Amino acid sequence: MIHTELHAAGVRDARLRESYRYCRRLNAQHGRTFFLATRLLAPSQRPAVHALYGFARYADDILDDLDSDADTAARSDRLEQLSAKFFNGGDHPDDPVLAAVRHTAHTYQIPLELFDDFLASMRMDLTVTDYPDRAALDKYVRGSAEVIGLQLLPVLGTVVPVETAAPYAAGLGKAFQLTNFLRDVDEDLLRQRIYLPADELAEFGVDRELLMWCHTHRRTDPRVRRALAAQHAITRGMYRFASKGVALLAPCSRPCVATALTLYSEILDRIEDSDFAVFSHRATVGKARRLQVAAVGLAGAWRARRSVPRFPMA
Repeated sequence: MIHTELHAAGVRDARLRESYRYCRRLNAQHGRTFFLATRLLAPSQRPAVHALYGFARYADDILDDLDSDADTAARSDRLEQLSAKFFNGGDHPDDPVLAAVRHTAHTYQIPLELFDDFLASMRMDLTVTDYPDRAALDKYVRGSAEVIGLQLLPVLGTVVPVETAAPYAAGLGKAFQLTNFLRDVDEDLLRQRIYLPADELAEFGVDRELLMWCHTHRRTDPRVRRALAAQHAITRGMYRFASKGVALLAPCSRPCVATALTLYSEILDRIEDSDFAVFSHRATVGKARRLQVAAVGLAGAWRARRSVPRFPMA
């Protein structure tokens, strides 16, 4: 299958092909829902998406592999090395992720400032553990999630000017990230991080101390439940906004994005169904449901497949 994808994408160089294969393996191993949705894209589009995922994963692993305070300097150095290698250009034959993502960025003319914004938010994770208000959190989310949607947009293609579709692409990335924040409240506390606006939590009498109590006792205090419900409603609204952008994408890309939107938004359903018991279990969408939604998307993808443009990749 990967040979078909690389051939369709026009990737001929043997070393570059191996770089894209490596990124695909990362996606398959770590991004189950995302990888499943990617299978609904045309083969020519998939290598670029795998490369973009690989780069995001690369930076995320730097942040989370070394978790103690003593390792902050080491993680910062590794992020700076990643940034320097990426922006210095070159083919990076010794680093498959960088080789693939640099090639993808060049091929699809993805603005490099989007990668700079992404790395800026990754640096924030080294020192910022709390966000006082929505504006502060939005600054982080801009680089950690919105730019991912904007990076993908040239690969997905649009039927309108890119700048018209851009707010919806950014909005979908934001919706996915806000979903992660709700689902992973307990896990993030283990890293001393809270990705929820402190002032909005305070409206319900919630602070870090109360969240830690919930973590310790594996229970959701009623005040926390109400606060999470309010964040849940904000995230729902972001999905409603982002969904308007699906029709603006190239027809061949709509089934993939619609599938990802459906599956990720259903994580919100699972959170709500559990009565916000995020401290005792992690909300997931079951395999049977993922396959059911993917089957619908696959039917749509096959209908649209002939309209896929072929992009010249080296």
